[in-house]
Amino acid sequence: MADRYVIGVDYGTDSVRAVVVNVRTGKEEATEVAVYRRWSEGLYCDPGRNQFRQHPLDYIEGLEACVKGALAKLPAGSGERVIGIGIDTTGSTPCAVDKSGTPLALHEEFSDNPNAMFILWKDHTAVDEAALINEVAKTWGGTDFTKYEGGVYSSEWFWAKILHTLRHDSKVRQAAYSWVEHCDYLPALLTGTTDPLKMKRSRCAAGHKAMWHAEWGGLPSEEFLTRIDPLLAGLRGRLFTETYTSDVSAGGLVREWADRLGLPAGIAVAVGAFDAHMGAVGGGIVEKALTKIMGTSTCDMMIAPYDVIGDKLIAGICGQVDGSIIPGMIGLEAGQSAFGDVYAWFREILCWPINSVLPTVAGIAPEALAQIRRDARSRMLVQLTEEASKLEPGATSLVALDWLNGRRTPFANQTLKGAVAGLTLGTTAPAIFRALVEATAFGARAIVDRFAAEGVEIDQVIALGGIPQKNDLVMQITSDVLRMPINVAAAEQACALGAAMFGAVAAGAFRSVEEAQREMGSGFSRTFKPIDRNADIYDKLYKEYLSMGEALEGQLSRL
Repeated sequence: MADRYVIGVDYGTDSVRAVVVNVRTGKEEATEVAVYRRWSEGLYCDPGRNQFRQHPLDYIEGLEACVKGALAKLPAGSGERVIGIGIDTTGSTPCAVDKSGTPLALHEEFSDNPNAMFILWKDHTAVDEAALINEVAKTWGGTDFTKYEGGVYSSEWFWAKILHTLRHDSKVRQAAYSWVEHCDYLPALLTGTTDPLKMKRSRCAAGHKAMWHAEWGGLPSEEFLTRIDPLLAGLRGRLFTETYTSDVSAGGLVREWADRLGLPAGIAVAVGAFDAHMGAVGGGIVEKALTKIMGTSTCDMMIAPYDVIGDKLIAGICGQVDGSIIPGMIGLEAGQSAFGDVYAWFREILCWPINSVLPTVAGIAPEALAQIRRDARSRMLVQLTEEASKLEPGATSLVALDWLNGRRTPFANQTLKGAVAGLTLGTTAPAIFRALVEATAFGARAIVDRFAAEGVEIDQVIALGGIPQKNDLVMQITSDVLRMPINVAAAEQACALGAAMFGAVAAGAFRSVEEAQREMGSGFSRTFKPIDRNADIYDKLYKEYLSMGEALEGQLSRL
């Protein structure tokens, strides 16, 4: 019998990837990446204002390009053996839609309006709105709808972004019938169910970012929402009540998209979820394992049985949601708003003279200048890592705070800024880089400590994403700081693999997500073990990190 395939589609910050996975073996048979064209040109974004928007056409064009590209690498006719599709996306990444569920940016009137596009997870323009939501939740006298969100609502999330848009763009406010998350829109598009009142909404997205919970019958009450701002009046009734876990089929692939992608019509498309949640499944998450998706930011995922969580409310994290990772378990989410982005920021700082001064130097041909820029940028982090690895822990006299994009966990605060203390005239670029790496590791430890403070036991760490595959220094320092071994998932595309697993379950190939994990999982490729001598030093530096953060938090929030 011929092997059957499933496709996992992983929408990241910069690109979308499709992986064709063998259902029987879990082997990644083919993969293709499509870069978002408009995003790569910097369109619709303003980093100085923390505005990050993505055009729906980048998602739609990218989907077609990566799926067709992956299938083209397989023997002819392989597409006919695909039985299901799973999709993960960044989040919270909502978008205003009309009554048909069409994103407003797909209408000519709004085609260049950033407020009519998907508001990317790391967009922090809604800080004021998040602060208002938190204030009302704690003072209005009714249910605290943030209590299953860690007790703090973030500017990165659904309601804050919606309210900010409604307040600042009257045209979008008048045209928007409803709002959809990116992870809800793509399955709806592929199954022809874009009606916002009928599409199957993700339990993962709704529970972690939209304050959905069965305790209060779905979304927060109309009274609460209008207490926040009358502009939210009536929107609750144009959203959703029911949510679905991602082992459920959102519907069958419609003929139009089957033809566009080269797949059989009617195959199952799983309900969508966020990349970190599906990635945790692809990376092998089990009870008591902290699974870290380490890329531009981090998402730290755990699962726990109902009897372990009980009535416990875990403060300071990004939510505890029934079935958001694996159905039948409570999914716990935390994370850091910047991880790899911290290193990328430092790289761009060091590249400034190459980009801005070197072009003014006489005698350098344009072709040579372009080559220098490319080579320097591609080598910068590699060289910094090599030099920083020669420094001993504690040798730099530097302590940094990793809040360059705010803080997600513990206790979300997106107004925070980063800092570096201990600079001298002798401080070198590799020393600063090492301090930044240590700061991101200290941020990771603060998350572990938050879980521990709430009685959530962690007995292993699983890492996946680009950084565990590429940077040994970062992983070793993180292991030292955490004082725990870190197992690196063997799957290079764990998020896409997790999405494929959900596609396989939705298609009926497996009875449960756990069975799909056992049959399709890839295990671990290597393990980083803590070095006791380094860990002792980092214990002391971590205390300095916490002390500095406590001392500067108020000031850094006001800057």
